Amino acid sequence: MRLIPLLLLFISINSFGQWKSFTLNKHGDTLNRVDMDGRKQGPWSVRVDDLRGERGYEAEGYYENDQKEGTWKKYSLEGVKIAEENYRWGKLNGRQQYFTYNGGLLRIENWRAMDPANKFDTVAVYDLRDPDKEIDRVVVKNEGIAMKHGKWIYYDPREGTIEATENYVMNKLQTEDGGMLDDENIKPLSVSDGKTKTDTAGKKTVTKPQAILDYEKKNSGKKKIRVRDGSTGNLPKP
Repeated sequence: MRLIPLLLLFISINSFGQWKSFTLNKHGDTLNRVDMDGRKQGPWSVRVDDLRGERGYEAEGYYENDQKEGTWKKYSLEGVKIAEENYRWGKLNGRQQYFTYNGGLLRIENWRAMDPANKFDTVAVYDLRDPDKEIDRVVVKNEGIAMKHGKWIYYDPREGTIEATENYVMNKLQTEDGGMLDDENIKPLSVSDGKTKTDTAGKKTVTKPQAILDYEKKNSGKKKIRVRDGSTGNLPKP
């Protein structure tokens, strides 16, 4: 009978030997594992303390060959969930949810990660008024980043009501007539009201959601604005 504990101890030591570093939780499970090639593997838990006015958080999820994979959750240091993201190939993929530090739903995003083995990706474009009707197909070059793809919904976190919605097709904003607008082609039509935008060719006009107007007002005059590309790294602050 004494051989059984010794055998279990040998197995435990042998399994730890395959990791360059790791931590143990209170249940004896290995977390934050780094393999002998220096790649993050398996379940991870990260804590970031408050720093220079930035609120701290805790994040937990899974790494596969040094890339985030599957669902990652982010919590305030008080234990309130402030983000739930999904990853594929280390990039944002599918539905993402962001909350305020009081727990109110702030926005829902949809992203599409592209298989790094493929140089191009092809997606269907559907009619906004008839989601079952395909109106076009778009071929996109794989630039190694995730792209905005699908419906984005902005909420009033206190009332829970929808303030604005947008629909993206591989980083391009889809208009009701099936057209596509990207950030470079959308220019303000009038500085005074800031409510409408048009492309450089003057062919399309689209109303800017209030959430976008608030964002532009907040970043007015700044030389650099941080843009999310869906890459693996620190979870973005909601």
